[in-house]
Amino acid sequence: MSFLKEIQRRRTFGIISHPDAGKTTLTEKLLLFGGAIQEAGAVKNNKIKKGATSDFMEIERQRGISVSTSVLAFNYQDKKINILDTPGHKDFAEDTFRTLTAVDSVIVVIDVAKGVEEQTEKLVAVCRMRNIPMIVFINKLDREGKDAFDLMDEVEQKLGLTVTPLSFPIGMGYDFQGIYNLWEQNINLFSGDSRKNIEETIAFSDVQNPELEKIIGQKPADRLREELELIDEVYPKFDRQDYLDGKLQPVFFGSALNNFGVRELLDCFVSIAPSPRPKDSETRLVDPTEEKMTGFVFKIHANMDPKHRDRLAFIKIVSGTFERNKPYYHVRQKKNLKFSSPNAFFAEKKEIVDISYPGDIVGLHDTGNFKIGDTLTEGEIMSFKGIPSFSPEHFRYINNADPMKAKQLDKGIDQLMDEGVAQLFTLEMNNRKIIGTVGALQYEVIQYRLEHEYGAKCTYENFPVHKACWVKPDDAKNNEFKEFKRIKQKFLAHDKYGQLVFLADSDFTIQMTQSKYPSVKLFFTSEFD
Repeated sequence: MSFLKEIQRRRTFGIISHPDAGKTTLTEKLLLFGGAIQEAGAVKNNKIKKGATSDFMEIERQRGISVSTSVLAFNYQDKKINILDTPGHKDFAEDTFRTLTAVDSVIVVIDVAKGVEEQTEKLVAVCRMRNIPMIVFINKLDREGKDAFDLMDEVEQKLGLTVTPLSFPIGMGYDFQGIYNLWEQNINLFSGDSRKNIEETIAFSDVQNPELEKIIGQKPADRLREELELIDEVYPKFDRQDYLDGKLQPVFFGSALNNFGVRELLDCFVSIAPSPRPKDSETRLVDPTEEKMTGFVFKIHANMDPKHRDRLAFIKIVSGTFERNKPYYHVRQKKNLKFSSPNAFFAEKKEIVDISYPGDIVGLHDTGNFKIGDTLTEGEIMSFKGIPSFSPEHFRYINNADPMKAKQLDKGIDQLMDEGVAQLFTLEMNNRKIIGTVGALQYEVIQYRLEHEYGAKCTYENFPVHKACWVKPDDAKNNEFKEFKRIKQKFLAHDKYGQLVFLADSDFTIQMTQSKYPSVKLFFTSEFD
């Protein structure tokens, strides 16, 4: 198959939502249609709860939440689909923001009862900033929830989107009978039996047809006709270009847990979603069809397999083809590297791939060469933009709880920080280590993973800091900077890359410091460049 055809058959997208809206369940059902798994990992009966296929870290299985982005790939209707399932929990938003730099489109999952929630608003704002095409999936229709029109109004008002429904529910909750698919003009009846893998679909091009009453009853039929008329009058017609430009968002309804409405979503997605798009670098726009390979690291995951202490760097291929055993140029380290076993993913199952195309996500075994945001090329010096790192909001001292395991603790902290789980600061004064995170839940994850993956135990102590500010003096030799270092020595630390950081205890301190030492500049993000 030609290079251009391979690019056109790729669809790389992320699934985003507030926790518990059903994101991981939807991912599973998409895989089910792709034939990648035989049965989904949702609750089959209460005796055996299988963990969801994409939640492969033990702590995720225990908590029932996703804390790291998983990458899954499958084929469907001759398309190669790459899904990035992101954590919904706000404490792990950083991982999600980075993942959004690696997707070409997004599916936003919304809970029918709760409507638009806070985390969804934040994530959609990032997608809008980057004009990422979005499809909205309103989930859990078999439960009582808000009226479909009210929900679409809420999506428009709270998320600032312009929606057009491509499927519409027939009833809701107890009265839920199925879905009318406006995209394909057919009716999909809901049997309520989630054991059936794929539901019956009845082609129905004319809703005026009296057969409709026989199938769903007089009242629901009249109501459906009224609602479809209203949709016709109120909502814009679907226009693929507007969707691709981020100006129009199609909406689908369904119940992922019952595998209902998912096929409609997938079929439409496959035909309208964009193949890999051009990406901005600091020097130029890179087009996927260029011959030379470029790609960037958007995630690093230590210990994918606890038996082998391996780290995987996840790379999104932006242009050209990535070939096994071919040397590529690591721009930041200014050296060539080659990879003998690049991996493609299906949750825990990895397979070695010889060639990957734009849009694909490749896992590279890493011995410490990669940082998030690193770029690989065939020699061109460039780096891709827009991979954020945030100033932490929580700070704690980390103490070794088992003196015999100091080495394991250091190694564990080192590797987990490379993943971008949290940031490490070492105080100048006494070399004590402080961990800064964006959300408090990360401390539990770190403690758990240190113990279970590295055999090291740690305890935490509070450290009263408000914000970490990266310090850049105009002139490192001037007296003002020396004075700043002398007065603030208790609050100075270095980050993992040796950059000087000022740990300020309040906004007031930051303001005072800036006015007292104007030549010492303070920054709230560490540049990932």
